[in-house]
Amino acid sequence: MNSGPARNLDPPTTENLPRPNQLLSDWRVCVLALIALWAVIYMAGLSRPALLDDADTVHAEAAREMVQRHDWVTLYANGIRYLEKAPLMYWGVATSYTLFGVSEWSTRLPLMLGVLAMILSTYGLGRWALGGEGGFDSGLVLATALGPYLFTRFLIPDVPVGLWLTLTFWLFLVSLEQQKLEQTKPARWVCWGLAAVCALNVLTKGLIGLVFPAGAIGLYLLLTGNLRHLLKLRLLSSAAVFFAIAAPWHILAALRNPAQGNVRGFLWFYFVNEHILRFLNRRVPRDYDTVPLLLFWALLVLWLIPWTVFLPQSLREVPRRWRDVHPNGQKSGPSGTPAFRMQMTRRQRAYLLFFLWNVVIVGFFSLSTRQEYYTIPAIPGMALLVGGWLQRERASAADSRERRSGRISSTLLLVAGVTVAVVGFALLMFSKAPAPGTDLSDLLRKHPQDYALSFGHFLDLTPQAMGAFRVPLFGFSLAFLLGTLANWLLRRRGRAGAGNAALAAMMVVLLACVRIAFGIFSPILSSKDLAMAIREQYRPGDQIVVIGLYENASSLNFYTGIPLHSLRAPGGNMWYGTQFPGAPRVFETQASFVEMWKGPQRVFLWAEEDEPPALQGLARYVVARRGGKIIFANQPMPSP
Repeated sequence: MNSGPARNLDPPTTENLPRPNQLLSDWRVCVLALIALWAVIYMAGLSRPALLDDADTVHAEAAREMVQRHDWVTLYANGIRYLEKAPLMYWGVATSYTLFGVSEWSTRLPLMLGVLAMILSTYGLGRWALGGEGGFDSGLVLATALGPYLFTRFLIPDVPVGLWLTLTFWLFLVSLEQQKLEQTKPARWVCWGLAAVCALNVLTKGLIGLVFPAGAIGLYLLLTGNLRHLLKLRLLSSAAVFFAIAAPWHILAALRNPAQGNVRGFLWFYFVNEHILRFLNRRVPRDYDTVPLLLFWALLVLWLIPWTVFLPQSLREVPRRWRDVHPNGQKSGPSGTPAFRMQMTRRQRAYLLFFLWNVVIVGFFSLSTRQEYYTIPAIPGMALLVGGWLQRERASAADSRERRSGRISSTLLLVAGVTVAVVGFALLMFSKAPAPGTDLSDLLRKHPQDYALSFGHFLDLTPQAMGAFRVPLFGFSLAFLLGTLANWLLRRRGRAGAGNAALAAMMVVLLACVRIAFGIFSPILSSKDLAMAIREQYRPGDQIVVIGLYENASSLNFYTGIPLHSLRAPGGNMWYGTQFPGAPRVFETQASFVEMWKGPQRVFLWAEEDEPPALQGLARYVVARRGGKIIFANQPMPSP
């Protein structure tokens, strides 16, 4: 099946609708507006707060050591081979370090540029498939959604995955339109571009860079009876382009990290352990948790707040009936063209693919282990679904079903805004600001069983601790109330576009409050202040030991540049790398630690208890404490 004859490639606008907004039809105005919105939301907090323990500084340290070692093939963290990740994100951060030096803002800059590229790509695809206004609304939804912002507060590759998927599906839709006659093929640049973007996705997050596009595109072609389109994509030359981009790093990594003795090398660890066994929840070591399935599904729509309320009606445009998408049983049109090709417009084809984009990602992780942020690559697809509906709502007549549906959704959103405001103002009334100098960790209730989840530490918050967040809590509650109220009033007056602008303005304030709150909470999540205390006292030869996994205090390594020892059984991020011959010894037993502590060298110990069992019976001196974490030393600190 092909995408239809040329005469069916009509513009993706709706017939008998009011004239489109001329301002939003100008791509230059839209691009500048989206860039400005991105800059206000994402660039404002580039240098704050400190980088966090765990994934944030583990990944930043890998990029720093990449520059330090001049080795852009094998990743290292804490001086140990770190073979579980694809390299593209680290190459970006390492390039930033090379150009601008090592800092918080240079660490975050590549990821923020990736967000901008994802927003603009979503706008471009939306403009192509849905028209100028639909493209802008899609970009607006993505730029102001909650989820992408939350999961760019630390260094993970899921936003770039969303970028590559957006470009992949755009190129695929173009290939459908270019195949106007059954005997013609899409242009080389489309097929090769499709292969190149998939290769970049593989270099970003492994084999899911192929699984997600293949799943969504395969389902689309199967549902539309057009599997023959795959043969039109210049498979041999496209495969050559894919392997030319994706294969060199994998080959070099395998050659430089071969199986050695009992160590099975890069190929087993990266492909078998990190892909197959992780999917089956049998990855070694099993140092991660998984989000409950129902919560995982709910989070997909939660990350789209506040635009979630418009998602149900946006799904109405997805072709739902078998005869709408499949040629079987349909009469042929002119020149033997299946009738369905003339029925499905560009907009309908795009909507079907956007829907399958989400289905494949959610379905894949529903069968596998999953974290809260694994659905982030699906958010651009959701933004496009909602953006297309927002365009249709604005262009519809005042008494249309779209306008009524928009008013109902705005009412539901107002109810949520009132609820948030009531709860927020109640917390403000009953909470008190902590006394100056109070450590926030003293007001928390720890739940270490939840810390394997990305935001597990936030479950430690108590009513007493909320007093430290009075300013962002007030701003968040008030903005949510006023923004949803303004949106409700404007939509009731028939000004849907102005209602969207009110929601976007509300999210600018809300996300600024989230940034402030995140900064207040950051000492709980980062050991930077403790690292600075060690740096002030450090002498060559001093050692740092962590009670627990390396990643629990990885910001000590990043901010001091000193490798860490781990007082625990081998495990975590460093486990596999330490199996290689010649790897530095980083895991300490209680006996080896006591010997180190009693030796002539100064030793700093990172702990989360005032009386850690490891120091029982040993002399110790407190160097610093912050965020529920303490640095002990085996020798007194010299007088200033």
